[in-house]
Amino acid sequence: MPLHQPLFGTGVSTALGEVEESLRLAVRADRQGLDLVTVSDHPYYAARLDAYAQIGVVLGRTERVSGLVSVTNLPSRPAPMLARTVTSLSALTGGRLVLGMGAGGLWDDIARLGVPRLGPGAAVRALEEAITLVRLLCGGGGAVTFEGEFYQVRDLEPAPVEAPPVWTGSVGPRSLEVTGRVADGWIPGHAADWLSPRYRESRPLIDEAAVGAGRDPRDVVTVFNLPGVITATPLAAPRDREGRWQGGSVAQWVEELTGAVLEFGAAGFVHFRTDDTPAEVTLGRWAEEIAPAVREAVLAART
Repeated sequence: MPLHQPLFGTGVSTALGEVEESLRLAVRADRQGLDLVTVSDHPYYAARLDAYAQIGVVLGRTERVSGLVSVTNLPSRPAPMLARTVTSLSALTGGRLVLGMGAGGLWDDIARLGVPRLGPGAAVRALEEAITLVRLLCGGGGAVTFEGEFYQVRDLEPAPVEAPPVWTGSVGPRSLEVTGRVADGWIPGHAADWLSPRYRESRPLIDEAAVGAGRDPRDVVTVFNLPGVITATPLAAPRDREGRWQGGSVAQWVEELTGAVLEFGAAGFVHFRTDDTPAEVTLGRWAEEIAPAVREAVLAART
């Protein structure tokens, strides 16, 4: 993967009943030096905030951190309008945005929005088409006419704003190939980490598709969603019997994540709290202890 410092982020709740806490934690993440704040996108649930409304408020209250909807529920957000949303947010925030994209997974719920149901193959084709069209509608230039299977626009002027990086939450083989062909990053599904079978079996498909498209596979970064506890003392078993990462002390996290960057090319990590430790305590350990120590260890190893 490219030799840059790893990114560190945190996920915040989209629950309507946790608005103030979510915003407070996002502001703390910004002040404590994190790179990303992420929110999920489930517009079919009435008790959830709209993801782009939430990320817009988060970016308005912060100064340095970037926002990521992980990942955009594409079937409910048509690509031309999504392009206008992300270019607007990027212009308003000085480019502090990453565009997360997904083909759509919970189709029974998505269909309740009145969105036509797509089969797996069609949903993946729509994902690739959407990424292509969003990019065409960024960066200025001449009017765009696009006649696709799912999207058609005519003489539509691109916004004079550069396209944000595009990361996907691809899971199946065909969507992984789309990631390799047209995306800038990949967030492995189901909280898979660098030692998981899902990662070992999926990442080669991305790399092969990238090569087939004339791209360098290293240009498609991997950023891991990483739930786990951050404890005051070391755990006897940071991984469970199936090998899944559970967490541990600051030192255990630093050792694990440094290895993930140096040995497996991890480009970043987004942490999710999984226990009842106060959120401020967990965020402080993640942002002020683990992230700086990993960055320092990686830099030392590379220089």
